[in-house]
Amino acid sequence: MPAPEPPADLSNLSLAEIARLAEEHKLPPVALWNPAHCGHSGMRIARDGTWFHDGSPIGRPAMVRLFSTILRREPDGSFVLVTPVEKLAIDVEDAPFTAVELKSEGDGTGRRLAFRLNTGDLIVAGEAHPLRFENHPEGPRPYLTVRDGLEALIVRPVYYELAGLALADDGAPPGLWSDGVFFPLESA
Repeated sequence: MPAPEPPADLSNLSLAEIARLAEEHKLPPVALWNPAHCGHSGMRIARDGTWFHDGSPIGRPAMVRLFSTILRREPDGSFVLVTPVEKLAIDVEDAPFTAVELKSEGDGTGRRLAFRLNTGDLIVAGEAHPLRFENHPEGPRPYLTVRDGLEALIVRPVYYELAGLALADDGAPPGLWSDGVFFPLESA
């Protein structure tokens, strides 16, 4: 059965609706599948979230969404696409997902932040899906935990939205609350 089409954007949805949609999204039990390694998939996920196969971008969003549901991070930090019968390596330049849209409801300690990923997945930041920030020579890199060691790089325009919200809150240190958890914008 094909996965339902993700919403086009978050602007017309309440955070309660977003949370419900995120909960309804069922994923295959990839953590339970342990087939023998079968080689390399010929696939790569670029830093900007574009998926490639044999050097060409995968142009069908439905295919990317499908592959993203069988993506797993191995204990050694590598990434694989896994089914009950095969496990194929996939190269990931940074994070396997990108957070491309933000919706904020509430303010201060009552704020909730929801993100839409490049795959259409919806994630509400909080205890199960923390935000973290790394310092890099080209500037801060913000990440959102998606699931089981998989993260989304928060794209620069969304990061600027987060920074604007944090600065408006005028906290010390600057940071944001989401779903009852405080996330400082500084790296640890």
